[in-house]
Amino acid sequence: MAGVPKLVDLCIAAIADELMQGDDNNDILMVIYELPSELFNSLLPHLPPLALQKLQENLPVNFRDSFDCTYDYLGDCRKRRRYGILDAAWRALHKVRWPGFGQQKQPVPWLDKQDEVKYDSVDDWQQMYWEAHLQDCVDAVAETALLPSYDGSIAEIKIPDGILQQIGLSGHSISLTSDCLKFSYHCQKFAAYARQLRLPNALCVAETCDLLRSSKLGSLELQWIKSTDHVEGLCKLLNQNSKTLKSIHLVHCKLSTTFINAICDSLQLKDLQAHAVEHFSIKRSSFLQTDSSPIPVGLVSFLTSGRSLQSLTLCDDQLGRNFARVIFNSLLDVSASISKLDLSENDISGFLSQFRWRSSSCPSGLGKSLHSLRVLNLRFCNLVIDDANCLKQALLHMPNLENLDLSDNYIEGGFRNVIAYFTEISGRELPFADLKLENCELTCDQVIELLGVLSTMKKPLNLLSIKGNRLGSKIGVSLGEYLRSGVCAVDIEDIGLGSSGFREALKEISKELKIVYINISNNQGGIEAARFISSLVTHAHKITAIDARYNLMPTESLSVISAGLRASKGTLEHLDLSGNSLCDQLVDEASVLAEFRIHGHCPLNISLSAAPNVPYDNDP
Repeated sequence: MAGVPKLVDLCIAAIADELMQGDDNNDILMVIYELPSELFNSLLPHLPPLALQKLQENLPVNFRDSFDCTYDYLGDCRKRRRYGILDAAWRALHKVRWPGFGQQKQPVPWLDKQDEVKYDSVDDWQQMYWEAHLQDCVDAVAETALLPSYDGSIAEIKIPDGILQQIGLSGHSISLTSDCLKFSYHCQKFAAYARQLRLPNALCVAETCDLLRSSKLGSLELQWIKSTDHVEGLCKLLNQNSKTLKSIHLVHCKLSTTFINAICDSLQLKDLQAHAVEHFSIKRSSFLQTDSSPIPVGLVSFLTSGRSLQSLTLCDDQLGRNFARVIFNSLLDVSASISKLDLSENDISGFLSQFRWRSSSCPSGLGKSLHSLRVLNLRFCNLVIDDANCLKQALLHMPNLENLDLSDNYIEGGFRNVIAYFTEISGRELPFADLKLENCELTCDQVIELLGVLSTMKKPLNLLSIKGNRLGSKIGVSLGEYLRSGVCAVDIEDIGLGSSGFREALKEISKELKIVYINISNNQGGIEAARFISSLVTHAHKITAIDARYNLMPTESLSVISAGLRASKGTLEHLDLSGNSLCDQLVDEASVLAEFRIHGHCPLNISLSAAPNVPYDNDP
């Protein structure tokens, strides 16, 4: 009869319930371990997390080596015997509870593969599951602890029913013990699995350190640290994990000199002269001092003693030029191989003004200090002409630089020094790959000159972004020529290209292109934008995604683009046509999407949302 459960399913449900009934169930565990492999394998996907945890905690050593080697997702037979079927069960539980983990945040696969790589490379899903569960508990407990009226123990705060149900503590099983409902129980059971945690200020107290004493944290994000009490609790936690911590992130904090000194001192190992932190970040915070105040001694000591330090981020921290200058100069003297420096969103105009003097007086030292830098982010730092002049000298001492972001800086005439830098390195075999010059108020002539220089580089750029610079249609020819240079990604959103600009760029596309992604949105290209897309997918055999939003493309653009897809090799995966005129006039969106997918010969994701009903002044 339909809907009647199978006997095997009823037995599996009964076993799962029995496993949840307290700790005195060794008999049932031994029975489970003696089950035939096919029944044992069928049982695991039906167990709630706590039952699966109990099963794995008591797993006999000899039983671990008897797993069937047919579970081949880890590749190594020895590891499969140990982890295979159980790890697959944890992986399935993780995907059900947190389905967004590992999914792309952006529709362009190559733009951000970090989550996908993380998802595919995990080899201990049990650890990942309980770490994420503990973070859910922390977030829930923080909501209560942050209430002004709450003055009780953090350990006694109750975990919400929704979280308890996720791990199998629901219905009659909750009657096991009231301790299961408390935050202390979850810390006691699962803190050992935590490798990274995010803690708000209310949980940066001594009590939390005791609750997490079994953890070996490698990464910590601390939020809203503002008082002495917060700092004292944080320092105890940092000191407790100082041997394992690799990443420290402070967000939305107010940090006095005393606070900074205490935090940095707590990371110093007593038996070693250097700390082991690799990534240190302070974002959207403020230092409670004036720009003329001395830089915290602890911070300078932390930077200069960090032989393992790889990245430093001080973003949107209201730094002044003197603070930034001292930080930069301190990094010049460190023995660590700093690969990333992010000083973005700080008003530090003039912080490089002494660099030319230092570079001429001790060139060998500077060359050694900056040799390892690969990422330099100076976005929105209010840089001016003098900074650009000095920046060229600094960049020439960074032979391994790969990524430079100067966006949102109006450097006016100083841009010629940026062009001069690329002219000087164009004939060298350097790893430089990504250049962002967004919203810099660049002129068309400046960008034409830059594109000419970039086209001559021995190693083409991976990414060039000049979005937000009102360049006009005159840039079209140079842009089309530059696409032939071998660049992989180009972002030209909102540069005023217009119909004539697209038409001129199209004339230069006559051979195979290597471009993978392009953003041409907000350029009001009309039908010419559609023709540009059609030609692009025909000549760029590796293109993955095109962002063509808000280009005033009429309905006939669909047939133009479709024709290009028919002639292409079908590698396009994402096409965003949102906000175009054609979207307002679609009668049957489903049939249009189906036609595109057929012509694209692949699962093509197309966005066709209508444009907002507001007038737009399209200046040709």
